[in-house]
Amino acid sequence: MYQFPTLYLRKQWMLILFGLIAFCLDLNQAKAQNQKVNGKVIDLRTHEPVSGAWVKVIETGRATSTNEKGLFQLLISKSLPVKLKVYAIGYKETELSVFNTDTVLMVMLEQQHIIGNEVVVSASRIPEHILESPVAIERISVQDIAKTASTSFYESLVNLKGIEQSTQSFTFKSLNTRGFNANGNVRFNQFVDGMDNQAPGLNFSVGNIVGISDLDMESAELISGTSSALFGAGGVNGTLLLHSKDPFKYQGLSMQFKTGVNHVDRKYSPMTDWSDMQFRYAKAWNNKWAFKTNVSYVKAADWVAHDYANYDRTNMQMKEGNRLTDPAYDGINSYGDEIKANMKNVAQAVVQSGREAFIAQYKNQTGTNPSEQDIEGFLTSNPNVSPFYLGLQGGVIPDQEVSRTGYEEQELVDYTTTSLRTSGALHYKINANLEAIGQAYWGAGSSIYTGADRYSLMNFNLGQYKLELKGNNFFLKAYTTQERSGDAYNATALASLMNERFKPSTQWFPQYIGNYLAGKNKGYDDLEAHQAARAQTDAGRFAAGSEEFNEAKADIISRAIGPEGGAKFKDKTNLWHYEGMYSFSGWIPQVDLIAGASYRRYALNSGGTIFDDLIRRLSISEYGAYMQATKKFFDEKLKATLALRYDKNENFKGTLSPRISGVWRAAKNHYVRLSYQTGFRNPTAQAQYLDLLVRANSRLIGALPEILDKYQLQTNKPYTDISYRSYVASGYADPSLLEVYPLGKLKPEQVEAYELGYKGLLTKDLYVDAYYYFNHYTDFLTNTVLWQNPTPDNILGMVSPVRYEINVNSNQKVKSRGWAVGVDYVLKKWKFTGNISQDKLGKIPDEFFNTYNTPAYRFNVGVSGNELFKNTGFNLIYRWQDQFVWRSGFVVGHVPAYGTLDGQFSFKLPSYQSVLKIGAANMLNKYYITSLGNPAVGGMYYLSLVFDSHLWKK
Repeated sequence: MYQFPTLYLRKQWMLILFGLIAFCLDLNQAKAQNQKVNGKVIDLRTHEPVSGAWVKVIETGRATSTNEKGLFQLLISKSLPVKLKVYAIGYKETELSVFNTDTVLMVMLEQQHIIGNEVVVSASRIPEHILESPVAIERISVQDIAKTASTSFYESLVNLKGIEQSTQSFTFKSLNTRGFNANGNVRFNQFVDGMDNQAPGLNFSVGNIVGISDLDMESAELISGTSSALFGAGGVNGTLLLHSKDPFKYQGLSMQFKTGVNHVDRKYSPMTDWSDMQFRYAKAWNNKWAFKTNVSYVKAADWVAHDYANYDRTNMQMKEGNRLTDPAYDGINSYGDEIKANMKNVAQAVVQSGREAFIAQYKNQTGTNPSEQDIEGFLTSNPNVSPFYLGLQGGVIPDQEVSRTGYEEQELVDYTTTSLRTSGALHYKINANLEAIGQAYWGAGSSIYTGADRYSLMNFNLGQYKLELKGNNFFLKAYTTQERSGDAYNATALASLMNERFKPSTQWFPQYIGNYLAGKNKGYDDLEAHQAARAQTDAGRFAAGSEEFNEAKADIISRAIGPEGGAKFKDKTNLWHYEGMYSFSGWIPQVDLIAGASYRRYALNSGGTIFDDLIRRLSISEYGAYMQATKKFFDEKLKATLALRYDKNENFKGTLSPRISGVWRAAKNHYVRLSYQTGFRNPTAQAQYLDLLVRANSRLIGALPEILDKYQLQTNKPYTDISYRSYVASGYADPSLLEVYPLGKLKPEQVEAYELGYKGLLTKDLYVDAYYYFNHYTDFLTNTVLWQNPTPDNILGMVSPVRYEINVNSNQKVKSRGWAVGVDYVLKKWKFTGNISQDKLGKIPDEFFNTYNTPAYRFNVGVSGNELFKNTGFNLIYRWQDQFVWRSGFVVGHVPAYGTLDGQFSFKLPSYQSVLKIGAANMLNKYYITSLGNPAVGGMYYLSLVFDSHLWKK
């Protein structure tokens, strides 16, 4: 049951709350007189209407925007005259005075292209120039999207300052800022038209598989660092807001056809073509109704994960050897070879099993126990036992681990990747200041994701559906996200189950040892005996691509993980979200005041294949509320912002998130900012209720008490990973090395973020943006590995101790810091860009799994140009990142440094309202990886033709 913590708020939070109220008061407020001002904004040169221009009352802060005809209506609650500020992207800002409301104002804006003039909304949820933003923020405009040299606008986001990207497949990229990168990044929020774009069963965004196409993309705003004060849980590292085109403002038909090739060197796969086709149509009637529809389809031969380095999973490090030289070989991208056993332990278990069976049979026949001489005779003469007994007695059987033979990833998954995205929206303007919107996104595709294992997301689909009512000063919206796993399966589990179907491990390992001993008797050396044993034991094993292989694979991936004994996921998790915000700007002179609230419910439904929901229903409810006030002081040189948010998840205590920031205009177009804010993230649905067997005796579990009790982890205490590895190194001889892990209560993670930044125009053509940040984490959420029942003792000695990977809170502080500098310079028709960033992690406790996964340094440099020759343009960008250590539950190791060059040349075809573009991503075809276990990415070369009637309307 929810309880609002009124009596338990700490004093400092009470002071912030009272300060927020006092901040908004103005005792000199004049008596309000509600009056309507109507006007039109047009281009000074062409006299065409300017849509999307912002019109703001300087004295009160109340603002609105123009429609597609350039018209606006603004309610003024102050005695005339008042001053209006009017600004739009690509135009010079203007101010004018309003003395009466009898006539329609005609506002003319002059075009100009001063960088740093962009208007952003996400930093404060109110429109403001990017120079005045209180936090680090980047913006990509519709013009930038058209110029991108990458294969898509989403791919080009990695060129922004401070951002990094993990590429898991052609269509699945994960974004991150400020450290702790991950393949499925739960620390980074992504919103599409105001909807949280996470797959609710996975708790992270699946790239842009379900999102906005290039043709419908209007802008993207990236907040580096935490933004919990306005956007709630998650996003402690960053928030990306993607905005689609308004059908009132962007009407007409748009089409794109892009075709290209990859694998051009045939290094890991035959050279193949890929294609990206997009369609958009929008239409408006009578300035009342408008609709749009989008369809896009991508198909390609995916990049191949081909890292077959030998990996020691117990110690989480690389080791020497390959399949031919190491009997315990475990390749990173070969699966099934994770199952292993110690030869001596297996032999001892076979002998012990034979001994016990003989004693039971002898006693049943004679009524007495056999003598040791009788037992010895049986052990030396019985053909099923004697080789193992004699081998142990003679010291022929080594203390050596042996693994099952694995299958390569490309033998288990289909590398044909596809992405089908559809979206539509219906808009109705109830009046000039009120609009109703119904919107839907749906996408399906096949891709590959790297978590604790490699997962094939076959026919995965996701839908997002929204109803929204918005006015100039408020919005109300409700949306749902419907996740369907389709035919997704665990490729690692598939390989293990294929091996078990061919021959159970309880048979395979004893046969292997028997064949090994036979080889030794023939005079083979140790390596030859191992190779012969594997060949003989694997005789008849399902060959990749054979009929029996395909039949077994089809059957296994059609069965659910867990009770059905298969590898398939059955996830139908849904998210329901309700939110509203109201702007009180104008109520209190010169104060921008907003307040909002939200409620969210996760309805988990995986049929026991992901969550602990095989025989019960699971759901999680969250709610939150926030308030923010912004006011300018000292002749508008200082803009101060104060925000406070409270959030509550039903399984955890409530969390308060304040933000205090100040932006000082040191001189014209020079702004210095300082901010302090706290952010938080609740443990994800998976961190709470996960129950997933990833390989034999290795399980990912949630950390709520009911899950811990299910596996007796609070009574049969688990041991730390470090102490367990020391125990194994001792040959299981010294139990005193084992240390019990003290399991605590799972809590939300919180971060205190300090940021100092500067944005400014050193000249009208030179823009500089720099920041330094320091993050201080409390109750830091991370993974740890625990071991239960550490000594092997089953009948065949092959059941390893049970390994759990679980989310826990660090009881020590975790600190990170970093800085970044970005520069844009315009020289006539040329634009030069560059940025460099550094991120660094402080000390993290040894018992926790350090998943910082971030290079120390990254930089991007680029040059672009328009109309260097008539109707032409180009864009070149080079990015580089330093080497770093990648740590995940799948693999740990070094990711090499790499650099890659993207470029495109475009040619306008005015007669056909089209643009022809030729380009390449990674044009030098230097393969690189962004994280271990993921595929190496090579060059992608393309030719595209874009028809867009809106681009040519002037």
